[in-house]
Amino acid sequence: MDIIILLIGAVLFLGFGAFGLVSIREKEARATKISLSLAFISMVIFFLLTLLPQPLKLVALITLGILSITLAILALLPIGKVESGDDDPKSRFDERDVVFSRYYLRPESPEYRAYYTLRPENEFGDERMRKRPGLYSPEARIVNPTLLASPKASFFLADSLYPAVDGPVSEDISELPREQMTAYIKNLAKYYGALDVGITPLKPYHVYSHNGRGSGAYGEPIHISHRFAIALTVEMDHRMIRSVLPASMETAKQYVEMARAAVQLAAAIRFLGYSARAHFEGDYQVIVPLIARDAGLGEIGRMSILITPWNGPRVRIAVVTTDLELIPDQRRMDTSVLDFCNICKKCAVNCPSRAIPFEGRQEIDGALRWKIDADACYSYWNTSGVDCAVCVAVCPYSHPNNYGHNLVRWGISKSGFFRRTASYLDDFFYSHKPTPGDGPGWTSIPSGKT
Repeated sequence: MDIIILLIGAVLFLGFGAFGLVSIREKEARATKISLSLAFISMVIFFLLTLLPQPLKLVALITLGILSITLAILALLPIGKVESGDDDPKSRFDERDVVFSRYYLRPESPEYRAYYTLRPENEFGDERMRKRPGLYSPEARIVNPTLLASPKASFFLADSLYPAVDGPVSEDISELPREQMTAYIKNLAKYYGALDVGITPLKPYHVYSHNGRGSGAYGEPIHISHRFAIALTVEMDHRMIRSVLPASMETAKQYVEMARAAVQLAAAIRFLGYSARAHFEGDYQVIVPLIARDAGLGEIGRMSILITPWNGPRVRIAVVTTDLELIPDQRRMDTSVLDFCNICKKCAVNCPSRAIPFEGRQEIDGALRWKIDADACYSYWNTSGVDCAVCVAVCPYSHPNNYGHNLVRWGISKSGFFRRTASYLDDFFYSHKPTPGDGPGWTSIPSGKT
């Protein structure tokens, strides 16, 4: 009996100890302290159990057995399954209404007059937002010209790729069976740097109704004849995204990486003899999270961005639309993500602009979804001076893609009880309101402002 008790204690000791070592590698001080303390406490408790009289040892083992069986049963029960509902928009969205498009309108421009004639209700709020310091402004609340030179440089490079989003199509047509061509295109996208790739038929609600920025003419209706959309993701570094200024650097860098991969993939398809256009930050004609969702890469969570299975929202997305015949991936709605977002609310609790809703999904434009207050979010960006990534950093799905966290993700996908337990344990180990982490040492430098 003593051997059984010590074996159980050893298993708990090794489990908490392993989690502690993972937390050390991830620079998670709170999780490290708690997990290593629990490893020590569990071993002490089970050693003390061996000192009890035999009858009490038996009672302890029976109690542990009943508790283990109860937890196993609860972990298998489908508690909290969310009905799928209809989450496909019934109309196309006008890109001119996107907060980024509105912010850069200038009063002396014809675009300004045209837009606010169309949407006069937005003018007052937009003017207030333009009076804020602005992203990377020396008058903003968070200023470090040395570090902020990095995202400026990244967006400079991304902007320079706009002329390459489209181009002439080769007259030499490459023909392969659809299965072989689809596999080749996916592998090519990953070769160019994509983390994951999915394909979906292009649907009307994927496409903006009118152009609001980028290389197209402002206000022109958008018509895309392509039949397919290829969504590709790139990963944002976990440690960088947990710190305020490094998060801004990492976000901008990965915008470049997704743009680079998308531009190359679109160009390669055109050299194969088929029309293709890249869509990336600042020059979208399509709504990339919806395309990525329908291509099977994840679900749209409470923060209104894509939650991927292994990296959560810690990705950036680009799209290539094309008339190349491909085999689409099937979307399998993951209601466990929707249920977890219903339970968790961590992004809403930590959002500094209070832009993320606390309530459940609502029907908007005929589709069930969460809707963030994009104006409040972007106003905070323009006040602080950096693009905020707090919601991404605190999301439990954002933990690194490793064996320990993937085991939790697997449990979340299988059990409503496990989802509720996982949400509680994430708060316990990482805090309900985590403080920003430290970026890599080389980013810990003074502002250098003169």
